[in-house]
Amino acid sequence: MLLLQTPRFSKQLKKLKKNQKEALDEAVKVIMANPLVGIQKRGELDYLRVYKFPMLKQQALLAYSYDDGKLIIKLLAIGSHENFYRDLKR
Repeated sequence: MLLLQTPRFSKQLKKLKKNQKEALDEAVKVIMANPLVGIQKRGELDYLRVYKFPMLKQQALLAYSYDDGKLIIKLLAIGSHENFYRDLKR
């Protein structure tokens, strides 16, 4: 299974603290074990799935796309719910 990152995800990853990165690593492991664990979105964002997980006592969202034919998971964005979907539409 191949795991890719978008430039947006890489920028957001650099801003996280060490303990936040540990929580993110656990979420990525869950997604790699079962890529269909995230919620499939509808409408303009139907190409992605969102996995919700706790990060420092706060809910964080991890957006990713999954290509079953090629076994590729592409990490798109991470953040809190505030303006998360609006920023993904850009």
